[in-house]
Amino acid sequence: MRRLLPFVLAFVAGCTVGPKYEKPAVELPETWKETAPRFAEDGKWWTIYQDATLEFTIEEALTRNADLLIAAARVDEARALLGEANSFFWPQVDAQASVSRQEVSTHTATFFSGIPRKYDSYRATLNVSYELDLFGRLRSNAAAARAELEASEASREAVRLALAAQVARSYFALRALDEQVLLTRRNVALREEALALQRRRLQGGVISEFDLRQLEAEAAVVRAQLPPLERDRSREEVALSVLLGRSPKQVFEGTVKVKDALDETPGPPAIPSGLPSELLLRRPDLVEAERLLAAANARIGVARAEMFPSIALTGFLGSESEALSNLFSGGAAAIWQIAASVTQPIFQGGRLQARTEAAEARERAAVAQYQQAIRAAFGEVRTALIAQTRARESYDAESARAAALTETLRLARLRYQNGVASQLDVLDAERGLLAAQIARVEALRAHRAAVADLFRALGG
Repeated sequence: MRRLLPFVLAFVAGCTVGPKYEKPAVELPETWKETAPRFAEDGKWWTIYQDATLEFTIEEALTRNADLLIAAARVDEARALLGEANSFFWPQVDAQASVSRQEVSTHTATFFSGIPRKYDSYRATLNVSYELDLFGRLRSNAAAARAELEASEASREAVRLALAAQVARSYFALRALDEQVLLTRRNVALREEALALQRRRLQGGVISEFDLRQLEAEAAVVRAQLPPLERDRSREEVALSVLLGRSPKQVFEGTVKVKDALDETPGPPAIPSGLPSELLLRRPDLVEAERLLAAANARIGVARAEMFPSIALTGFLGSESEALSNLFSGGAAAIWQIAASVTQPIFQGGRLQARTEAAEARERAAVAQYQQAIRAAFGEVRTALIAQTRARESYDAESARAAALTETLRLARLRYQNGVASQLDVLDAERGLLAAQIARVEALRAHRAAVADLFRALGG
């Protein structure tokens, strides 16, 4: 018997009826197998913009955003559920006290003369119960809870990453709108000054009323561009205030501070060539999908183990007496019991088999979701890389266009001053330059947004 004991203990400790978990193999792009330098060691990838105001804004969002607080609460919930699952590995101990008064029938086989029909009973016991995890049900349940905790932690990091990227996009959109509003206001001011001059020229008989009305219409066109820009700016500021987790009063009345800088240029490419594809598998959402797959695999073990015998050990130690004064006198009042029970399901109407099949189906769905998440991740990286490159090309083209139109405007004014061209030629040049400047600002915003999207796609 002593020789068999180590084998029995090893069987009890290591036997599980669930499938062994193996992480699905992934076919990675061969061109990404090279070694690349690492970025954002501390996870603060947004420092690449070198904008202190943006860094402060993102830190505010990471502290107060409601979605991130919800994700953190879910992590705490998953951690508590893991603690509950681990508690079943320990014996369950509880104290119980009871008092009763009863009367027995004299017409039973267990009644003897001399025994009082009415009596009291006082009882106090310390109860212990323990379930032997013979087929791994408890271990599989704990493994599933642990995997779900890791998935919730990854989900929190995914929310954090998405929040930082969204704040960066919104921040640079707000900066772009500020610059567009400023450019438009400057153009409106120039048009108003020119219009005032042309009114004096009309009074002097130099131009006709027809020419003046055309100039007034051109000035009105530029003024009409300003309200939509200011509307979009207010809308973006409100959206950013909500992302920052500010109070309703601050959302309604407050403002968001942004860096006041004009004519900035895009930085170098955020990610060099030679990016290792294994780096992408550390994306929080991919880690979450993989951990949920591991949890689904462990749940199969829980469902299968329910079809096997369960062994429970129970016992109690205490006292029982007909008088409360003698309850803790010891000796004859002492009671105890040690028991073991085995329960084997025989017929459950197919319920246990259905649970197993449902768990297996959930695992297959989790595998498909994990593989789809990997495909989507690589697609997002490719899209972000292309967007970053094309946005830079657009910015360079719009910059060249703005430079050419600046020279065109200078020449148009010279031609007008020398009587070679009309005022409308100058207005056309101003209109084209304003459109080019706004397009350049938009291209810079798109480039910065593409950088944020790229870091989000790479998992920070």
